[in-house]
Amino acid sequence: MKTVALTCFTDVLCVWAWIGELRLAELRRTHGEAVAVNQRFCNVFGATALKIQANWGAKGGYEGFAGHLAHVMEGFPELAASPDLWRRVRPASSLPAHLALKAVQAQAAAGGAPDLGDRAILLIRQAFFEQGRDISATSVLDDVISAAGADLADVHARLARGEAHADLMADYQEAQALGVKGSPSLVLNEGRQTLYGNVGFRVIEANIAELLREPQAGAASWC
Repeated sequence: MKTVALTCFTDVLCVWAWIGELRLAELRRTHGEAVAVNQRFCNVFGATALKIQANWGAKGGYEGFAGHLAHVMEGFPELAASPDLWRRVRPASSLPAHLALKAVQAQAAAGGAPDLGDRAILLIRQAFFEQGRDISATSVLDDVISAAGADLADVHARLARGEAHADLMADYQEAQALGVKGSPSLVLNEGRQTLYGNVGFRVIEANIAELLREPQAGAASWC
Protein backbone atom coordinates (compact mmCIF):
# COMPACT_ATOMS: atom_id res chain seq x y z
CA MET A 1 0.00 0.00 0.00
CA LYS A 2 1.31 3.42 -0.96
CA THR A 3 1.83 5.85 1.90
CA VAL A 4 2.00 9.64 1.82
CA ALA A 5 4.26 11.28 4.40
CA LEU A 6 2.78 14.44 5.91
CA THR A 7 4.96 16.54 8.20
CA CYS A 8 2.96 18.96 10.30
CA PHE A 9 4.86 21.89 11.82
CA THR A 10 2.94 23.68 14.56
CA ASP A 11 3.26 25.74 17.71
CA VAL A 12 1.09 24.32 20.50
CA LEU A 13 -0.17 27.79 21.44
CA CYS A 14 -1.39 28.55 17.90
CA VAL A 15 -5.19 28.59 17.59
CA TRP A 16 -5.03 27.56 13.92
CA ALA A 17 -3.04 24.48 14.91
CA TRP A 18 -5.72 23.68 17.50
CA ILE A 19 -8.35 23.97 14.77
CA GLY A 20 -6.07 21.87 12.56
CA GLU A 21 -6.48 18.96 14.96
CA LEU A 22 -9.97 18.53 13.47
CA ARG A 23 -8.47 18.13 10.01
CA LEU A 24 -5.77 15.72 11.17
CA ALA A 25 -8.41 13.59 12.89
CA GLU A 26 -10.46 13.50 9.69
CA LEU A 27 -7.38 12.53 7.66
CA ARG A 28 -6.71 9.65 10.01
CA ARG A 29 -10.34 8.57 9.81
CA THR A 30 -10.64 8.72 6.02
CA HIS A 31 -7.16 7.56 4.96
CA GLY A 32 -5.90 5.49 7.88
CA GLU A 33 -2.37 4.19 7.38
CA ALA A 34 -2.20 5.63 3.85
CA VAL A 35 -1.17 8.95 5.43
CA ALA A 36 1.79 8.91 7.83
CA VAL A 37 1.57 12.09 9.94
CA ASN A 38 4.77 13.30 11.59
CA GLN A 39 4.13 16.12 14.05
CA ARG A 40 7.01 18.55 14.56
CA PHE A 41 7.30 22.04 16.01
CA CYS A 42 8.08 25.56 14.86
CA ASN A 43 8.69 28.71 16.86
CA VAL A 44 5.77 31.15 16.88
CA PHE A 45 5.06 31.75 20.58
CA GLY A 46 8.59 31.23 21.89
CA ALA A 47 8.48 34.69 23.54
CA THR A 48 4.80 35.43 24.01
CA ALA A 49 5.09 38.89 25.56
CA LEU A 50 7.28 40.12 22.69
CA LYS A 51 4.90 38.65 20.09
CA ILE A 52 1.83 40.24 21.65
CA GLN A 53 3.56 43.60 21.96
CA ALA A 54 4.76 43.51 18.35
CA ASN A 55 1.49 42.33 16.79
CA TRP A 56 -1.16 43.55 19.21
CA GLY A 57 0.44 46.37 21.19
CA ALA A 58 -1.59 48.98 19.31
CA LYS A 59 -4.73 46.83 19.20
CA GLY A 60 -5.44 46.16 22.87
CA GLY A 61 -2.52 43.91 23.76
CA TYR A 62 -3.49 40.62 25.40
CA GLU A 63 -7.15 41.67 25.63
CA GLY A 64 -7.24 42.47 21.94
CA PHE A 65 -5.62 39.16 21.06
CA ALA A 66 -8.06 37.32 23.35
CA GLY A 67 -10.97 38.95 21.55
CA HIS A 68 -9.52 37.94 18.19
CA LEU A 69 -9.13 34.33 19.34
CA ALA A 70 -12.72 34.24 20.64
CA HIS A 71 -13.95 35.53 17.29
CA VAL A 72 -11.98 32.90 15.39
CA MET A 73 -13.33 30.12 17.59
CA GLU A 74 -16.92 31.16 16.90
CA GLY A 75 -16.48 29.68 13.45
CA PHE A 76 -15.61 26.26 14.86
CA PRO A 77 -18.37 25.18 17.27
CA GLU A 78 -16.90 21.66 17.35
CA LEU A 79 -14.12 23.00 19.57
CA ALA A 80 -14.41 24.55 23.01
CA ALA A 81 -12.35 27.54 24.13
CA SER A 82 -11.83 28.74 27.69
CA PRO A 83 -12.84 32.39 28.28
CA ASP A 84 -9.61 32.81 30.28
CA LEU A 85 -7.31 32.42 27.26
CA TRP A 86 -4.84 35.31 27.07
CA ARG A 87 -6.90 37.23 29.63
CA ARG A 88 -6.09 35.45 32.88
CA VAL A 89 -4.04 32.60 31.38
CA ARG A 90 -0.96 33.88 29.56
CA PRO A 91 1.73 31.25 28.95
CA ALA A 92 5.14 32.91 28.80
CA SER A 93 6.39 30.58 26.07
CA SER A 94 5.55 27.50 24.04
CA LEU A 95 9.13 26.30 24.51
CA PRO A 96 8.57 24.24 27.71
CA ALA A 97 5.67 22.36 26.11
CA HIS A 98 7.64 21.72 22.91
CA LEU A 99 10.57 20.36 24.91
CA ALA A 100 8.35 18.07 26.97
CA LEU A 101 6.62 16.82 23.83
CA LYS A 102 9.92 16.07 22.07
CA ALA A 103 10.86 13.93 25.08
CA VAL A 104 7.52 12.13 24.81
CA GLN A 105 7.98 11.59 21.07
CA ALA A 106 11.45 10.14 21.70
CA GLN A 107 9.98 7.83 24.31
CA ALA A 108 7.37 6.63 21.81
CA ALA A 109 10.07 6.04 19.17
CA ALA A 110 12.08 4.01 21.67
CA GLY A 111 9.29 1.50 22.19
CA GLY A 112 6.44 3.36 23.79
CA ALA A 113 2.89 3.35 22.45
CA PRO A 114 2.98 4.37 18.76
CA ASP A 115 0.32 7.06 19.24
CA LEU A 116 1.77 8.39 22.50
CA GLY A 117 3.27 11.53 20.96
CA ASP A 118 0.13 12.52 19.06
CA ARG A 119 -2.02 11.86 22.13
CA ALA A 120 0.21 14.02 24.31
CA ILE A 121 0.12 16.88 21.78
CA LEU A 122 -3.67 16.74 21.64
CA LEU A 123 -4.02 16.68 25.43
CA ILE A 124 -1.65 19.64 25.84
CA ARG A 125 -3.64 21.65 23.30
CA GLN A 126 -6.84 20.69 25.13
CA ALA A 127 -5.32 21.70 28.46
CA PHE A 128 -4.70 25.20 27.14
CA PHE A 129 -7.55 25.90 24.75
CA GLU A 130 -10.38 24.00 26.46
CA GLN A 131 -9.35 24.01 30.11
CA GLY A 132 -7.50 27.32 30.28
CA ARG A 133 -4.37 25.88 31.91
CA ASP A 134 -0.93 27.45 31.64
CA ILE A 135 1.02 24.94 29.58
CA SER A 136 4.28 26.80 30.09
CA ALA A 137 4.22 25.60 33.72
CA THR A 138 6.17 22.41 34.48
CA SER A 139 3.54 21.16 36.93
CA VAL A 140 0.82 21.40 34.29
CA LEU A 141 2.97 19.71 31.65
CA ASP A 142 3.85 16.86 34.02
CA ASP A 143 0.18 16.32 34.80
CA VAL A 144 -0.90 16.32 31.17
CA ILE A 145 1.81 14.08 29.74
CA SER A 146 1.29 11.63 32.60
CA ALA A 147 -2.40 11.54 31.69
CA ALA A 148 -1.37 10.80 28.10
CA GLY A 149 0.43 7.69 29.33
CA ALA A 150 4.04 8.86 29.21
CA ASP A 151 6.69 7.66 31.66
CA LEU A 152 7.35 10.91 33.50
CA ALA A 153 10.72 9.82 34.91
CA ASP A 154 11.93 8.99 31.41
CA VAL A 155 10.69 12.34 30.09
CA HIS A 156 12.57 14.19 32.84
CA ALA A 157 15.72 12.19 32.11
CA ARG A 158 15.58 13.10 28.41
CA LEU A 159 15.16 16.75 29.39
CA ALA A 160 17.96 16.63 31.95
CA ARG A 161 20.54 15.28 29.50
CA GLY A 162 19.60 17.73 26.74
CA GLU A 163 18.20 15.14 24.35
CA ALA A 164 14.84 16.86 24.03
CA HIS A 165 16.57 20.19 23.43
CA ALA A 166 18.58 18.74 20.54
CA ASP A 167 15.46 17.18 19.01
CA LEU A 168 13.56 20.46 19.27
CA MET A 169 16.39 22.42 17.68
CA ALA A 170 16.34 19.91 14.82
CA ASP A 171 12.64 20.69 14.33
CA TYR A 172 13.20 24.44 14.39
CA GLN A 173 16.14 24.22 11.99
CA GLU A 174 14.27 21.91 9.60
CA ALA A 175 11.30 24.29 9.60
CA GLN A 176 13.64 27.15 8.70
CA ALA A 177 15.35 25.12 5.96
CA LEU A 178 11.98 24.25 4.42
CA GLY A 179 10.87 27.87 4.49
CA VAL A 180 8.05 27.24 6.95
CA LYS A 181 6.30 30.58 7.50
CA GLY A 182 4.30 29.72 10.60
CA SER A 183 1.80 27.43 12.26
CA PRO A 184 0.32 25.20 11.04
CA SER A 185 2.39 24.26 8.01
CA LEU A 186 1.77 20.92 6.31
CA VAL A 187 4.71 19.71 4.24
CA LEU A 188 4.20 17.07 1.56
CA ASN A 189 6.03 15.48 -1.35
CA GLU A 190 9.52 15.63 0.21
CA GLY A 191 9.24 19.36 0.83
CA ARG A 192 7.89 20.29 -2.62
CA GLN A 193 4.43 21.21 -1.35
CA THR A 194 3.61 23.27 1.74
CA LEU A 195 0.10 24.15 2.89
CA TYR A 196 0.27 27.01 5.37
CA GLY A 197 -2.30 28.45 7.73
CA ASN A 198 -6.05 27.99 7.76
CA VAL A 199 -6.24 25.56 4.85
CA GLY A 200 -9.53 23.69 4.46
CA PHE A 201 -9.75 19.92 4.70
CA ARG A 202 -10.77 19.47 1.05
CA VAL A 203 -7.63 21.29 -0.12
CA ILE A 204 -5.45 19.09 2.10
CA GLU A 205 -7.27 15.97 0.93
CA ALA A 206 -6.91 16.92 -2.74
CA ASN A 207 -3.14 17.23 -2.39
CA ILE A 208 -2.91 13.89 -0.60
CA ALA A 209 -5.21 12.15 -3.09
CA GLU A 210 -3.03 13.30 -5.99
CA LEU A 211 0.13 12.03 -4.28
CA LEU A 212 -1.56 8.69 -3.55
CA ARG A 213 -2.66 8.46 -7.19
CA GLU A 214 0.72 9.32 -8.72
CA PRO A 215 2.17 5.96 -9.93
CA GLN A 216 5.79 6.98 -10.38
CA ALA A 217 7.99 8.04 -7.50
CA GLY A 218 9.63 11.38 -8.10
CA ALA A 219 7.28 12.39 -10.89
CA ALA A 220 5.78 15.87 -10.83
CA SER A 221 2.34 16.21 -9.32
CA TRP A 222 -0.47 17.97 -11.20
CA CYS A 223 -2.07 19.36 -8.02
